[in-house]
Amino acid sequence: MFNQLHSHLVRKAPSLLRAPARWLPFALQQKMMGSLLTTIFSEALADGDFEFLTGRWLQIEVRDLQLVWFISYADSRLVIAEKTPHVDVTFSAELNDLVLIAGRKEDPDSLFFQRRLRIEGDTELGLEVKNLMDSIDLTILPSVLRYGLQDFASFVQRGLAVPQP
Repeated sequence: MFNQLHSHLVRKAPSLLRAPARWLPFALQQKMMGSLLTTIFSEALADGDFEFLTGRWLQIEVRDLQLVWFISYADSRLVIAEKTPHVDVTFSAELNDLVLIAGRKEDPDSLFFQRRLRIEGDTELGLEVKNLMDSIDLTILPSVLRYGLQDFASFVQRGLAVPQP
């Protein structure tokens, strides 16, 4: 019974979060995403590993939350925009799949071949972004963030593993 409840919660969470997430003002989304990405990619940013995104735009879409962000690189920092005149590459997935990728519970390549992660547009740019994501060393994250992410990803993974009745 608990396993079914757990599974139901994991599978329904995106639909419960959709409205509140969409009502969140973009300025707040931008600040939160900027802080999170700067923390996660601090080493890559310091090394200039995002220079390939200069003048180019990556669209990140969380399909089930109906959220979209546009990310570029300028002046040695990531730029997060609400709109952009063009998109070079798009990464889109469901929330739970993105949590699994972030927590290293699923490989982006596996999800791509299962069509759960979509990468559309400039293939070369998409591959550079994916490789940069794969190179993240979770041990550089503050332990609270690292363990929280890993525990949450494990929670999602266990919830998705329960067969549906």
